[in-house]
Amino acid sequence: MHPNQIEDSEALLQGAGSPDRRAVLQAAIAASAVLASAVSTGCAQAGPGKQTPAAGLEAGNVLIDVNGFAMPAYRAAPSGKSNLPVVLVISEIFGVHAHIADVARRLAHAGYLAIAPSLFVRQGDAGSYTEIPKLMSEVIAKVPDAQVMADLDATVRWAAANGGDIARLGITGFCWGGRITWLYTAHNPAVKAGVAWYGRLVGEATALAPRHPVDLAGQLHGPVLGLYGGADTGIPIATVDRMKAALQEAGRKGNRAAAASSFVVYPDAPHAFHADYRPSYRETEARDGWKRMLAWFRQHGVA
Repeated sequence: MHPNQIEDSEALLQGAGSPDRRAVLQAAIAASAVLASAVSTGCAQAGPGKQTPAAGLEAGNVLIDVNGFAMPAYRAAPSGKSNLPVVLVISEIFGVHAHIADVARRLAHAGYLAIAPSLFVRQGDAGSYTEIPKLMSEVIAKVPDAQVMADLDATVRWAAANGGDIARLGITGFCWGGRITWLYTAHNPAVKAGVAWYGRLVGEATALAPRHPVDLAGQLHGPVLGLYGGADTGIPIATVDRMKAALQEAGRKGNRAAAASSFVVYPDAPHAFHADYRPSYRETEARDGWKRMLAWFRQHGVA
């Protein structure tokens, strides 16, 4: 366990109160220590990827108290700085592994407090799976959207208490996290802007996922930039077009965030074109998307 995680664990336990709540926290902390190791080991799908140095940063694992549950997260921020703009980093289905931690460090070097919470931790260890269908059915499909929204709300509160200026709040996410980016930008009025990397836009309503981005276009609180691949076989361009139409309709009805939202579709890019640890990586499109993301955050008050 990282030293910062130990320190935060002890602080949580000291304020735990009743023996029952303390026992719950101890169990959660033990599980968090195992899950946090994914940051250094990566998941079964991961290759080496980029290695952004942590020099000049305060970076490592922390625990975030979510109504008595200790949720692990990876955070990175410029050392010795406070009142920093905040970016929530939402992972793919593989969880907070080495690549997602690297993304957080890249954002920290750009001047942000970047936090990547482990949003599947209650359902299982995403990093331990070698088969995507099993990961999807045994972990990801069991994660309620409502739980994710509450976890992200707790993450924002943690940021406010740990050097973040949540008046400058942004969110970005990849694949599964791209969908969550749209959802959370509709959920939290404090979000200034979001950047969704190839997140699913449509789907059937279920008890755990009652609404999808296309259903929430009229509820956006901040504009979202969608970065998508024209060769993505899992997210047809027709669904991007549906989302564009929903945003345009919401804009006509007065939702300024929807009207200001935008898409960039890279014609030849597959799914996961930003994931530099996977064969799907496309350097030109990934670099262009990263530049557009930073410019989007600056344009919309997350800087």
